[in-house]
Amino acid sequence: MSAHDQLLVVIDPVARRSDGESVRIAKDVLCGGSEAKICLPEGPEEFARALARRGSRRPVVVGDDRALLRAVGLLHRDRWLGDGALSLVPIGPTVDLAHALGVPRGAVAAARAVLDGAVRRLDLLVDESDGVVLGGLAIPAVAVPGTVSAPFAGGGSGASVWNTCRSLVRTLVRPAPHAAAAGTHRLRVEADGVLLTDLDRAVAGVTVRSGGGRAEVTVHQAGDDEPVTARAMSVTVSGADFRYRADALVTGPVRTRTWTLRPGAWGLTLPGDSSPSAD
Repeated sequence: MSAHDQLLVVIDPVARRSDGESVRIAKDVLCGGSEAKICLPEGPEEFARALARRGSRRPVVVGDDRALLRAVGLLHRDRWLGDGALSLVPIGPTVDLAHALGVPRGAVAAARAVLDGAVRRLDLLVDESDGVVLGGLAIPAVAVPGTVSAPFAGGGSGASVWNTCRSLVRTLVRPAPHAAAAGTHRLRVEADGVLLTDLDRAVAGVTVRSGGGRAEVTVHQAGDDEPVTARAMSVTVSGADFRYRADALVTGPVRTRTWTLRPGAWGLTLPGDSSPSAD
C-alpha cells in the first residue's frame, strides 16, 4: 500500500461530542478505503502530539474550523506545510471556513474527497509570532458565531496563561485611548511599505484577505464612502491597542502586527472539481 493510502486520522474531541454519528460514518469511509491509524486526543496537547508523531502518514483532521486552524498552525511551526498536505472532514459547531475553502459538506462526501481528491495549494497569511490566517482577518474584531478568543501574543494557539493574565491586567489599568468617534479607531496601515492611512484619520475597519497570490487590503475610513484598497505581500497595522479576528479566533490587544503572505504555502485535499469559495 502506498504512503498516500496511509492516513493518520486525528478526531478532535469537539467533533466527537457534537456529532458522534457523523464521526463514526467518516471513520468507516476512511478505514474502508485506506490504511488508517485513528487517534482520539482528549485535548490540545494530545492533538499536537498526535500530529507530531505522524511519521510518513498523511494527516487527516476530523473536526471543525478551530481544529483545522490548530492543525495548520502546528504544522506550520513544524515547517511541514510546504512539503505535505492536510486533509479535513469538517464536523463540529463551526465549519464555515472549511466549506469556504472548498471542503465538501457531509461526512461521506468529505471523507471520499480525502481518499480520491487532489491537493490544492493555498495561500497563507503569517504574522511575526507564527500565527496563521487561512481565510481573512478583520480589525477591530467583529463578534461572529463560533468565534473564540486566542491568548494574547499567541498568534493563534499556544501562549502561556501568564501572558493572558498580564494582557488582561494591562488592559484594565491602562487609560482608554481617546477615540475620534464611536466605533472608530486610530490606526496606521501600511501595505508593502506604502502608507494607506495614518493615525490622524479615524478608521472604521480594516480587512485583509489572501487571494490570487496577494493580500487584499481594505481600509474603511470614517466619513469616506469609498474604501482605500491595495494588494500587497505584507501588511502592517499599528496604533492604540486593538483586537483582531483572524478566521475563527480573536486575538489581542496588540499595538502592532505584521502579516506576510506566503503564496501556495499549504496544501489541502479537495475534490478534483472543487475550488475555494470567494465568500
